Formats: sequence, C-alpha cells, structure tokens
Amino acid sequence: MSAVAFWGAIETGLLYGFLSLGVYLSFRVLRFPDLTVDGSFPLGAAVAATFIVQGIDPFIATALAMLAGGLAGLCTAWLSVQLKILNLLASILTMIALYSINLRIMGKPNVALLGQSTLFDRLALPFIHLPPWLETPIILLIALAIIKVGVDAFLSSEMGLAMRATGLNPNMAKAQGISTDQLILLGMAMSNALAALAGALFAQIYGFADVSLGVGTVVAGLATVILGGVLIPGLTVQRATLGVILGSIVYRLAIALALNVDFLGFQAQDLKLVTAILVVIALVAPNSGNALQAFRKRRQLNYRSR
Repeated sequence: MSAVAFWGAIETGLLYGFLSLGVYLSFRVLRFPDLTVDGSFPLGAAVAATFIVQGIDPFIATALAMLAGGLAGLCTAWLSVQLKILNLLASILTMIALYSINLRIMGKPNVALLGQSTLFDRLALPFIHLPPWLETPIILLIALAIIKVGVDAFLSSEMGLAMRATGLNPNMAKAQGISTDQLILLGMAMSNALAALAGALFAQIYGFADVSLGVGTVVAGLATVILGGVLIPGLTVQRATLGVILGSIVYRLAIALALNVDFLGFQAQDLKLVTAILVVIALVAPNSGNALQAFRKRRQLNYRSR
C-alpha cells in the first residue's frame, strides 16, 4: 500500500469517526436502531455545500449542517416517541424523506465546491508548512479529540447517566423519575448532528456534495462501533469512545489494504464487497473471542480435574 493510500485511509477514518461517535450514541447508549444517518450524512454535506456556494462563512455553514442533522434526528425520535411508530421503521421513514429534502436543498443531485473557501482553508497553519496530505488529518484529529472529550463529559454527567439508564432499562429509568422520552429526543438529535458534521466535513474535504453519499454509512458506522469494542474492550465511556475512533481508522485501513494488495485481487468496483466482508468479520469477531475464552477455561478446568 502506497503512502498516499495509507494517509488517505487515515484521513477517511478520522472523518468517519464523527459519524461513528453518533452511531455509538444511538446504537450503544440509547439502544435505538437508527438508519437516519444514511440520510443525515448527505444532509450535512448538502446544507454545508449549498451555503458555502452562496457565500456563507464555512464555520456558519458547518454549524447549520449540524443543526439540520439534529432536526432530522429529532424527527425520527418524535415519530417513535410521540406517534409510537417502531423505532427502526421511524428511522427508515425519515431516511427516505431526507433523500427528497436533500435534493430540494441542493436543487440538483450534486453541488461542487471547486474554488470555494472551506473550513479547512480557514484552519490552515501556513507558518508550520505542513504538506496538504498531513495537514487535513491533523485538523480532523484535533476536532475529533475535542468532540470525544465533549461526548465523554456529557455521558459522565447526571443527564448523560440518565440517558445511559434510558438505553439500558427504560422501565427502571421511568420508575426513577427520568424523562426517558426527552432523553431519547436529545440523544437522537446529538447522534444525527454528529453524522451531519461528518457529511459537512466530507463535502469540504473532497469538494462536492451528492445526494447518494449516505448509502451504507450506517452499516460502516455500526461495524466500527463493534470493531472498536473488540480493539479496546472495557466498560468505561472513555474507553468505548476511544475504541470507536480507533475502530473507524482500522476499518478504513483494512479497506484500503484489501483494495491495494495485489494478491487479493480486489479492485475499486469491489468496495461494497470488501465492506460487507469486513462488517461480517466485525460482527463475528466478538463471539469468536468469547467462544475461544470459554474453550480455554474448559480446558483449564479439565486439566485441573485430572
């Protein structure tokens, strides 16, 4: 694998780390199977790209993209909490609606940002003289670290603990006087705001927003969350979020490695196949590890009994 492919995978892994943190909030913390991110990711890209093309400051455009993603998450949660629609179905309905909304926002299937000033142009540090292929990953790493610390602090707060209790046992949480409905609304808004942030950053890094950007993002996000739990096992929030970020990077490196190693025979058109294989591995790995540990314990017990 070339240096360009390696650093490209690192950059993509850091970028999708924002989305993975959002998926962690919905799937792990709230136990809410949410497919809205397939729509909120391109929503963030569409909002940011459209406003930047119209001359809006990239920071404001990115903030508006996060706000739009939060509203999408609120819509899914409202359908589930207030209208009592099955949570998975509610997220599918919102995802379908967002496809048309994204087309409405952009006015066409895609928007190009060629020649436009982006957030990364504003955050560039010319006095350090970093090469372009290294500067963007460093900016993403700093931003992702700030978001991670913020998520850790929130989930360790009183409200965050209440949200975690809502995901683990909503009936018990209600018995303790916790407003579970409001916490689901808040958690889903945060989750999809992070997904929209990832989409906004994607558009500004790669120079375009497209209505089909979100296809398969929730699958990749879930795979990185599961893979992160395998790489950094533990019960603390800090370890879990760190594992999610590391899982996102390792996941993208694995895809890049599979597509760039000649003897495997994969090509660019095999990206979805490679993604599916990696998701299967990520899903099976935890069970395989538990089975191996159980087998070792049985062997030790049999050896001691002799």
